Amino acid sequence: MDQSQRVLVAGTGKSGIAAARLILERGGEVILYDGNEALKEEDIKENFGEDKKRVSVVLGEMKRSDLLGVELCIISPGIPLTSPFVAVVDDAKIPILGEIELAYQCSLGKLAAITGTNGKTTTTALTGEILRSHYEETFVVGNIGEPYTSKAMEMTEESVTVAEISSFQLETIMDFHPNISAILNITPDHLNRHGTMENYIQIKEGITLNQTEEDKVVLNYDDPVLREFGEDPELRPEVIWFSSRTKLADGFCMAGDDIVYCQKGRETVVVNVHEMQLLGRHNYENVMAAAAIGLSMGVPMSKITEVIKNFQPVEHRIEFVRERTGVRYYNDSKGTNPDAAIQALRAMPGPTILIAGGYDKESSYDEWVKEFEGKVKYLVLIGQTRDKIAACAKEHGFTEIMYAEDMSEAVQVCAVYADIGDYVLLSPACASWGMFRDYEERGRIFKECVMAL
Repeated sequence: MDQSQRVLVAGTGKSGIAAARLILERGGEVILYDGNEALKEEDIKENFGEDKKRVSVVLGEMKRSDLLGVELCIISPGIPLTSPFVAVVDDAKIPILGEIELAYQCSLGKLAAITGTNGKTTTTALTGEILRSHYEETFVVGNIGEPYTSKAMEMTEESVTVAEISSFQLETIMDFHPNISAILNITPDHLNRHGTMENYIQIKEGITLNQTEEDKVVLNYDDPVLREFGEDPELRPEVIWFSSRTKLADGFCMAGDDIVYCQKGRETVVVNVHEMQLLGRHNYENVMAAAAIGLSMGVPMSKITEVIKNFQPVEHRIEFVRERTGVRYYNDSKGTNPDAAIQALRAMPGPTILIAGGYDKESSYDEWVKEFEGKVKYLVLIGQTRDKIAACAKEHGFTEIMYAEDMSEAVQVCAVYADIGDYVLLSPACASWGMFRDYEERGRIFKECVMAL
């Protein structure tokens, strides 16, 4: 990126502000755009202190005249490439980069990048802890909390970075080139944005686009899409497989209750699953992926094992909240699609009262509902999708369904109907928008309601 460019940054959320600060730090000028006319220009400029003199703000509709002198556009992952705003920028022949592409171009050091439909946050957080155990300069960025752009200027040749990367962010990569990439799994999600499953798969697999024979990609052997991808002779990076269901000659897999690393059939025990704080088979897979990345980045196995044993579950991902009158409450607000919600349900060791529902991402709920049999006692539904989920559940013969108007009512209903030894699980299988700002707010409110019982 040219130091003195005039750059349009689309989106005034956390990643947009971080991208704008990075451009200012490199001597550029910023035009910040947001389609929300209700925002206040002075509030947005407060994010930039003394640098606000080099920031102008456009709210509402973007006009061609607003783009005079603009040489580059940085787009927030929340803005679809099909939006009218993008058409205006394209029409003006202004190149569009994503926030992670900008960060990558401005950063130094080694990079591991993790994507997949589910498990990204846990795997990224665990990988970050593994790298921290061995490297002084470790950065954990991306969807996990700190925007990549907010840390890029702090990185040096000695740094190691692990980034959680979404499909929305992968849509706009150009030169983005991780030393180690990982695709954990691919199941239907965000089809309202990506249109077809084929398109979604192609975007996810694009994380390897610029990798070479010197690099590595960590792939899930049990995922048919990823198995086919990993066995493609055209794929350039070296593949490291992991599997929770198949014994591998090379890669990470299970041997009874041990997670093991196999090289030409020789086994090294990484950890016994009973020594971990993480619940469920999907978490064994997350641990395997994190261990594979750590090992590839030069961390000794003894350190990897120690970190895995002490690692606590990530907030909002099958997070234990409290036990009350013999009932255990779990927060899985990060379960924003049916496949993630299936994993959370499978991790519950006993009868479960499930709180679900939210924003409609045009998901299909059949596979998830099939998991209810013998496990879910009651389904408590909230949000926009509650009628759609209720209809799907009834089609599959599940009728123990209740509606709640908000999270407080949902938690109270669960407390009334739960018996000693039951589990109450918030795992919505849907996005949070409409009722909550994001999945984090939804999870926090759930926890507050549980603690208030």
